[in-house]
Formats: sequence, C-alpha cells, structure tokens
Amino acid sequence: MARRQNKYGAVRTEFDGQIFASKAEARRYAHLRLLQKIGEIADLETQPSFPLVVNGQKVCTYIADFRYRVSATGEVVVEDVKGGPTATPAFRIKAKLLKALHGISVSVVA
Repeated sequence: MARRQNKYGAVRTEFDGQIFASKAEARRYAHLRLLQKIGEIADLETQPSFPLVVNGQKVCTYIADFRYRVSATGEVVVEDVKGGPTATPAFRIKAKLLKALHGISVSVVA
C-alpha cells in the first residue's frame, strides 16, 4: 500500500532522532538547537500541547511546533512553522482561542 501524500506537500523528515511534519519544521528545529547551544534560548520543547477549554468544556487541543524561553528576557515563545503562504482556518481559530484563553500568542515562522 502506497503512503498517502500530505495535502499541503509537506515531507516528513527525521532530524536528531525526531520526526518532524515537514522539512521546514526540521530546519527550524536545527536552528533553535543551535541557538540553545550558544545560550540564546533555553528550555526548548517540541510539540507542546495546550488544551483549549471553554466554560468547562474541552473544545480541542492546540499542538504547537516549538516552545522555548529567550535567555536575555525570559520571554516564553510558542512557535508554529508554516511552509505555505496561508495558515489553515483550523490553525487560525486555535491560535485565537489560545490567545483568548491563555494569553499566549503564537509566532508563525515561514
């Protein structure tokens, strides 16, 4: 049975023993690992998840690509890598819910 192609053209990629949804995501991880190694960022996490609960009802879960802390400022950054020109409607609504419920903004990296 042939493997189904991703509808957005993303190619699953392995790097540093981890599987990423796309080559762009793997490249971003390699860059973030370098920044962590030189001390610019700390606490790098892949695939952090955020439950999105409204009025006690779990609506969905947002899974980001990366979360890390900027060493100089202590700011925690949540990132999503997007290879295409536009984000999906599902991503946009989840990002808005994350901001409304948790006060967390998602940084989109191309």
